[in-house]
Amino acid sequence: MGHRVRLGLGLLASAAAVAAVSGVVLLLKPHVPVVSLGALYVLAVLPVAMLWGTALAAAVSVASMLAFNWFFLPPYHTFQLRDGANWLVLGVDLAIAFAVGALAARARARREDAERRRLEAHALAEVALELLRGRALDDVLAELASLTAAVLAVPAARIELGDRPPREGERPLPLEASLRRVGTLFVPARTVVDDAVPRRFLPSVAALLAVALERDRLQGEALEAEALRRSDALKTALLRTVSHDLRSPLTAILASADALASPGLSLGEDDRLGLAETIRAEASRLDRVVGQLLDLSRLEAGGAEPHRELWHADELVGQALASLGDAAARVRLEIPPDAPAVDVDAGQVERVLANLLANALRYSPPESGVVVRAERGATELRLHVVDRGPGLPDEQRDALFQPFRRGAAGHGSGLGLAIARGFAEANGGRLWAQDDPGGGHLVLALPLAAREPARA
Repeated sequence: MGHRVRLGLGLLASAAAVAAVSGVVLLLKPHVPVVSLGALYVLAVLPVAMLWGTALAAAVSVASMLAFNWFFLPPYHTFQLRDGANWLVLGVDLAIAFAVGALAARARARREDAERRRLEAHALAEVALELLRGRALDDVLAELASLTAAVLAVPAARIELGDRPPREGERPLPLEASLRRVGTLFVPARTVVDDAVPRRFLPSVAALLAVALERDRLQGEALEAEALRRSDALKTALLRTVSHDLRSPLTAILASADALASPGLSLGEDDRLGLAETIRAEASRLDRVVGQLLDLSRLEAGGAEPHRELWHADELVGQALASLGDAAARVRLEIPPDAPAVDVDAGQVERVLANLLANALRYSPPESGVVVRAERGATELRLHVVDRGPGLPDEQRDALFQPFRRGAAGHGSGLGLAIARGFAEANGGRLWAQDDPGGGHLVLALPLAAREPARA
């Protein structure tokens, strides 16, 4: 339909151009020799050639000479010529009109070709730039399809990776690079596409897609290699931890059990109780390490899904203190009665607070205590755990929460703070070390609840 409308407009414009130039010739006829006025019909041929091409320009050239012969060369209103010289003039004018029309049409074709090539280069450069910026190929396909539609002069286009069947009313155009089908371009079935443009442009689109697919493949391999590297590093650190933190309590348990079971040793009641207590303490230590390893494994596998409920800060801190035993007496609470509730998994947050408090007590001098202070923010409740230990330099604060990171004294398994940060983030919170010249200062931020829970 669009092609027919364009042709109709061209025919109307051609007739109007011939009529307009004929009118000019009529006005100039009394003042200028009429034979020389035939060259003016070039003015009718030229715009038609530039806007509609060679075919209409040739038709206008013939129509112009016929009109000039009919209206202005004797005998008038016939296609006969009285003077033989007029045949030569008419032929020269027709040749000039044909030549000018052909040159104008060629200039128009070159201009259109240059514009197409500019659109092609712009489309490819635009998509290549987006891919270089790191955008995923799936996110760029819609933009590339839109730019391709503009290049092909079709109303719409769609690109899918691989060989896909067309939908109803679509025509597939293969996108092949290095004899491999990388994608399919779908255009409306009824649209007319200049064959020269797809032959030139679509291989470039296919090459760009092939490069992007190769980039994604290499990135995937790099991520997989990095994951394997980190897994190897974790396994190495795990083996080091197992060799010390598991074998040490096992050695103590085995030695105490051998002593109790040895018939050659004469042990008093106090000695037997001491050995039994050693077995119990080392077994508890072993159980904590194994539990921490399991917690770390769950966090790294994404299996620590929280079961959120509304809790007050003093309830959460109270549960954590209960797990510390006698050491809880060294902890001082500064939690205001109106501290807001938080929406968290109580069991996981209790583990976070217990690990933070155990870490603070471990590195604090025996005569000093640990302070837990609550502070309300705009969207979160911050719990500060402050001790009077040696603290950490600025450059070591981020590394503090890495797995198997031990303090300067080498105490613990190096998993407590890593697990604490993992559970905090699983509950939508944050955990960080704050600068404090007086000692260690860790801050746990938990999201505020939308409503307050009812207290018993």
